[in-house]
Amino acid sequence: MQRRAVVLGALLVAAGASAAPSPAEQARIQRLIAYVEGQTSVRFVRNGSAYSSKDAAKFLRRKFEKMGEHVTTAQQFIDQIASKSSTSGEIYLIRFPDGRQIPAARFLGDELARMDRGA
Repeated sequence: MQRRAVVLGALLVAAGASAAPSPAEQARIQRLIAYVEGQTSVRFVRNGSAYSSKDAAKFLRRKFEKMGEHVTTAQQFIDQIASKSSTSGEIYLIRFPDGRQIPAARFLGDELARMDRGA
């Protein structure tokens, strides 16, 4: 009996390690990326360089394609993929036309909360 529990636990860990988002979470992630793309008045600051919303969306899509198996929810996408550089560790920022900047995690988290409220 104990051996079965160990084997079952190992299988669950292995399955979770390569999990991908469900179709519903995939749609939420794609909606967040589309939101970024539509915010044409802001700049996406990554590793010290500012990018257009279109370039930011393209970058997030590629990064999600590369690393998406490591997340299962839209919140995890924000936390693990869309918030900071996986190479430098620098956080991504959103720069508004007035020069104000906020972390991309906050920008995307606010939009995710708005989506969840149905607004």
